Amino acid sequence: MGEGDAGSEQPITITMEDNEEITTFKGLGVCNELVEACERLGWKNPSMIQAKAIPHALEGKDLIGLAQTGSGKTGAFALPILQSLLQTPQAFFACILSPTRELAIQIAEQFEALGSDIGVKCAVVVGGVDMMQQAIALAKRPHVVVGTPGRLLDHLSNTKGFSLRTLKYLVLDEADRLLNMDFEREIDEILKVIPRERKTYLFSATMSKKVDKLKRACLKNPAKVEVSSKYSTVDTLKQQFCLVPAKHKDCYLVYILSEMSGSTSMVFTRTCESTRLLALLLRNLGLKAIPISGQMSQDKRLGALNKFKAGECNILLCTDVASRGLDIPSVDMVINYDIPSNSKDYIHRVGRTARAGRSGVAISLVNQYELEWYLLIERLIGKKLPKFPCEEEEVLLLLERVAEAKRISLMKIKESYSKKKRRGGDNDGEDERDMNHMIHKNAKASKKSRNR
Repeated sequence: MGEGDAGSEQPITITMEDNEEITTFKGLGVCNELVEACERLGWKNPSMIQAKAIPHALEGKDLIGLAQTGSGKTGAFALPILQSLLQTPQAFFACILSPTRELAIQIAEQFEALGSDIGVKCAVVVGGVDMMQQAIALAKRPHVVVGTPGRLLDHLSNTKGFSLRTLKYLVLDEADRLLNMDFEREIDEILKVIPRERKTYLFSATMSKKVDKLKRACLKNPAKVEVSSKYSTVDTLKQQFCLVPAKHKDCYLVYILSEMSGSTSMVFTRTCESTRLLALLLRNLGLKAIPISGQMSQDKRLGALNKFKAGECNILLCTDVASRGLDIPSVDMVINYDIPSNSKDYIHRVGRTARAGRSGVAISLVNQYELEWYLLIERLIGKKLPKFPCEEEEVLLLLERVAEAKRISLMKIKESYSKKKRRGGDNDGEDERDMNHMIHKNAKASKKSRNR
């Protein structure tokens, strides 16, 4: 990375024991104004990561925070930053980097909620939104800038009068994903134009070799706070799997969603086109489903997320764009329609449910081509998962209805594409190749799957 090794000192490592008492925010050293903000948000006691990270942050140490997804990592870095801001208020005090637009927006919302009584101003700089609007927000000199690395670098390079030369805090949230998603060049460039004398926090649910490289590059003798085993899921999460023939996977999905009707569910797929097709298929069967993917415009992505949060739709079809950091409190169930090829992504996906002490269900549909990936997941989490109870004969009673719903969905997608092509309009990133691939893939098992 761009700043060189920060020294050979060993980091301080603290592991949270299960029986260790959780203190109050006041007992951690959090000031009265922020304690009141926590109470207003319903945070009665610190989570484990907050209880261990906040005291070290308030002492002025750099931090590496490792904890299960949904464990309160945002509060663990937001509270120390806001307390320091109260003591020495200034513009462009902190910068938080996130791998996804939605997570960046959510982090900013949490900063604004915690800092509403003390006048904290935030600016969000992410792709898919007009740069001029963001430049106007930056011209108002916010205290906290939250963004994705690429768009932040665009503003640092092109927005007149904007710099982070006075920055006091840098946070990389979901640090492993930031580096694994090829943001390394952008982060290198950002590190070159911000002060070396600053506090740096890395937070993630998983630790990778690239994160370790970044740690050596830009942290000075950090306190490493780990409150769970390296790769684990929360105890309140009920995990199951279901072996399904690839050609009947849609039937099993509809069966599970029907059996769990009334539940709020997130269904993860591998591709953007699958989210759209499955959402249409489910709607044709009378289910309230909505897709979200990286191919949608930012306005449509936020609109879909807000409808899901508000309960207008209780099924969210999504790619891994939604697997990190999104706190949607009412998610009852996660379904892995496609098994992730990277086992660590499973941890983040199922972490969308059973958050903050609540219970939840995760069900993985495993076809014959994905069995090897699924076994890697079991090895990673260190346990064999039970089967989801269902009878194939009962599931296949849905076959005719599901096949007809899929046929209608494919027709709608083809008609929609044809209309947009005639108008010469934007198709949310879905070009003719994607559309033809989707239709072909769903006419028979894809060649790619057969080779797995």
